[in-house]
Amino acid sequence: MHLEKLQAIVLSTTDYGESDRIAALFTLEHGRLNGFARGARNSRKRFGPALETFARIDLQLSYKVGLSSLRQADVITVYQGIRSDLGCIAHALYACELVECITPEGQPLPRLYRLLTAYLERLDSGHQNDADRRLFEVNLLNILGYRPSLEGCSRCGSEFTGAGALMQHGGELLCRFCAATGRIIVAPALQGLLACLSTGRFGLVQLSDDALQQAGILLDEAVTVHAGKKLKTLDFLRQSVG
Repeated sequence: MHLEKLQAIVLSTTDYGESDRIAALFTLEHGRLNGFARGARNSRKRFGPALETFARIDLQLSYKVGLSSLRQADVITVYQGIRSDLGCIAHALYACELVECITPEGQPLPRLYRLLTAYLERLDSGHQNDADRRLFEVNLLNILGYRPSLEGCSRCGSEFTGAGALMQHGGELLCRFCAATGRIIVAPALQGLLACLSTGRFGLVQLSDDALQQAGILLDEAVTVHAGKKLKTLDFLRQSVG
């Protein structure tokens, strides 16, 4: 059976039987896939700590749609800096769950892989804040083609003015001519998210507290709709950051 060598981030793992493990992986080469690691809970030689959640690994597997067979995994990094801080752990787990829930299986998404890697590296350096989380989310939605239209009304196309936009279900943004009601998303929040898209680098975009809160309201709505459920890690994330 042909073995492939891949680079992957461990999104989550589930124990199976007495000694096996199933891992949800986000790979550079194939996107998201599930892998069956026979004897992973007993074999330190083949897997060791490589199947820890949000570890980045080199992987050998027999690729198959549905459930691949994992043969060996070697650690690139387990991000020890993240694991020493509860807030960083919460942000990392949230990012991994979001990627697992929202991405299609078996579709290569190298830009998203690089984004997730950059976010984990940022967390590993000790930086965990709402601005970085929102930059991650809006770029993820953009890569997948899910982001709200931040530049102008999604129906008539008119540019948003200083009055901002009206948010509808799912994070759709409309102008005041196309919608009579909706949650107001202020212009600085829209401009801040556009700045996040233009750089893609963490730590460069500064948002006021009000703009950051408004951006969060919009992204929370969009993420929930496209993920199809409330993420389990959200409560842990909110508790860990107070």
